[in-house]
Amino acid sequence: MEFPLDDTIVVKLQRLARRHRMQVYLVGGYVRDRLLGRQRTDIDCTVIGDALSFAEKVARHFRSKAIVYERFRTAMVPLGEHTIEFVGTRKEIYDERSRKPIVSDGTLEDDIFRRDFTVNALAVPLVGPEAGTIVDLTGGLADLERRLLRTPRPPKETFHEDPLRMIRAARFAAQLQFRLADDAFDAIKQMAERITIVSQERITDELLKMLAAPKPSIGFVILHKIGLLRYVFPELDRLAGVELATDGDRRYAHKDVFFHTMKVLDNVAVVSDNVWLRFATLVHDIAKPKTKKFVPGVGWTFHGHEELGARWQERIFRRLKLPLEHLPYVETLVRLHQRPMALVDEGVTDSALRRLAVQAGEWLDDLFILCRADITTQNRQRAEQYLANYDIVYRRIQEVRERDRLAAFQSPVRGEEIMELFSLPPSPAVGAIKDAIEQAILDGKIPNTHEDAKQYLLDHREEFEALARQANERFSRRRIQREPSDGKFATVQS
Repeated sequence: MEFPLDDTIVVKLQRLARRHRMQVYLVGGYVRDRLLGRQRTDIDCTVIGDALSFAEKVARHFRSKAIVYERFRTAMVPLGEHTIEFVGTRKEIYDERSRKPIVSDGTLEDDIFRRDFTVNALAVPLVGPEAGTIVDLTGGLADLERRLLRTPRPPKETFHEDPLRMIRAARFAAQLQFRLADDAFDAIKQMAERITIVSQERITDELLKMLAAPKPSIGFVILHKIGLLRYVFPELDRLAGVELATDGDRRYAHKDVFFHTMKVLDNVAVVSDNVWLRFATLVHDIAKPKTKKFVPGVGWTFHGHEELGARWQERIFRRLKLPLEHLPYVETLVRLHQRPMALVDEGVTDSALRRLAVQAGEWLDDLFILCRADITTQNRQRAEQYLANYDIVYRRIQEVRERDRLAAFQSPVRGEEIMELFSLPPSPAVGAIKDAIEQAILDGKIPNTHEDAKQYLLDHREEFEALARQANERFSRRRIQREPSDGKFATVQS
């Protein structure tokens, strides 16, 4: 089967390979995705001979710089939005407890059979009489047709060498919407615990790629079914299962929260590529197992799961080694995802609307994407009613936010002016007064203007002076209780 060598960068690579008399093959995801009609910005190449030296020549030709990894005999050449990766044909041997391979020279056949899946084991020579003809030693072309993920060798060998491939199986299934071969599925179930030797950074990278897939639920459901999810994301795995309870003659069941979450995740994926909105969706009900309670005559309740779930996020972020700059966003969406439904009542106050507008801030639209996606009822009439209610609440919040000028909300009387009015040094008292002003605005006691807020301060001067004293006293007590004692800090909290 012929492979199109019409990509501009590939044409230039082909010329360079001929000029330097190097045997170069296109391999891996680039070949797979071109055959599937998928866009790709990175090009994978296998080189018979000195791959690092050839990478340096390519980098000089393109006026770039090769990033070389001597230990693994690989190099990357960045070209704007594109990246070319060069790997010498090699064999890899993994120690029983090692995360990293021992690399040695090998043949093209060695290089092909060391790969994770047959659809990633296709090779296309750039030079010689067979240039542009696909080399398929593992049946990868047939597996592309069948949309099947199958390993080039017995799956236990493939997964034992690099256990991360077990998660990659689920990730590719979600990205490509392929089916995992039965023998690979069974092998992972038997050896899932081996994933514990893989670094957290590599695991998290795969999870984020899975989240970015067109239908991410495919990957997470596979991880759950093959027993990997309990090792890589135990809180998510614990969402699975339905419990029954009896109250008189009635039986109550709470829905399987894991599969509900998967539906919500796919709903969000249809309308947003934001991977952090997808992550917030993945964890929005994460604390339901901890908060579930059966109430006779009512059924199952999960009171407070949104607040507890928000509090868990820092622990989850640190364990997964996720970038902490996204933590406030995820915490906010988890904490507030129940709030809009509570505001559906027509009698809701402007104060409640203001509070939600301020708490959600710039993330209000994403919050409502999550809330709308959270409607998974099969009752079409009920779903349409929920969506209509959300539209009403969203419209009212926008009206209140615009009318009361709540964008980037903060006290219109700034800290410096408060210190001058009350003869205060920089202290917790200043923050306490600012908070009180903000609460007064949110409660609708005063308009959100500097003039009204300042007059409110002056009219209630004694109350604010008392508030300032209390704030400073609380701070002083905490500081005293944490004074060093014999070189140690006290642990008493006020």
